[in-house]
Amino acid sequence: MKKYFAESELIINSDGSVFHLRITPEQLADKVILVGDPGRVGLVASHFDTKECDVESREFHTITGTFNGKRISVISTGIGCDNIDIVLNEIDALANIDFKTRQEKSALRHLEIVRIGTCGGLQPFTPEGTFVCSQTSIGFDGLLNFYAGRNAVCDLQLERALIAHLGWTGNMCAPYPYAVDADEELVERIAADDMVRGITIACGGFFGPQGRELRIPLADPHQNEKVESFEYNGRRITNFEMESSALAGLSRLMGHKATTVCMVIANRVAGKANTGYKNQIDDLIRIVLERI
Repeated sequence: MKKYFAESELIINSDGSVFHLRITPEQLADKVILVGDPGRVGLVASHFDTKECDVESREFHTITGTFNGKRISVISTGIGCDNIDIVLNEIDALANIDFKTRQEKSALRHLEIVRIGTCGGLQPFTPEGTFVCSQTSIGFDGLLNFYAGRNAVCDLQLERALIAHLGWTGNMCAPYPYAVDADEELVERIAADDMVRGITIACGGFFGPQGRELRIPLADPHQNEKVESFEYNGRRITNFEMESSALAGLSRLMGHKATTVCMVIANRVAGKANTGYKNQIDDLIRIVLERI
């Protein structure tokens, strides 16, 4: 017997749209680009040949259209893994739950999802302007730990190695990190031979969790030094951002293909940042549109 999703679990608006995104199942394309900034949705969609819908709700802005014959939805998520949890669950519901019967569909849709964002570089070889594709994402946010099956999609050895390297015990910098690989084929297609492929840490905040200290002292003032020196099977942690782990983990659990690509706008090792990056991010958008 198919599982029934109660009104309290899957909230559907009176117009047949999903609760937060406010789009209907037919408005979602199989290829999805996620951006954090709602203002960046229009920038991505400015390259579309046609547009069929434009919906705004809170920090979630969705435009679906076509680019070179490919039907694509671009959706803003806002900042953080908590918002990725909302967006991924709602687009999966749009794709794979019948909104009339409130039951899972017999034939499931498998989405291709690429997040385009900005990040902080953590190595000398990731200066400002570098494009990084997250081959593996480590979540410092703890989100995936709330879902059954997390161990089956995570690299448990990498998790244990990082915890030991950081020396975290008890509740220091908890919750427990999780490590997830992006979809291999999608990484090959999107990163090609002109992006750095790296291990990305998704943090639960912009300041303390990323080792930034303003007026409140850090629980582990040497966290970033440890992160930068960590090595696993010859690979280093390349960058900090705030969404890639939830995207990679939830997509694997749901059966979707996903990865994150970011432009480095601050190099934490060099202590430099570039706030005038907005023109260059359009170059990354064009690359993703061509390759998705």
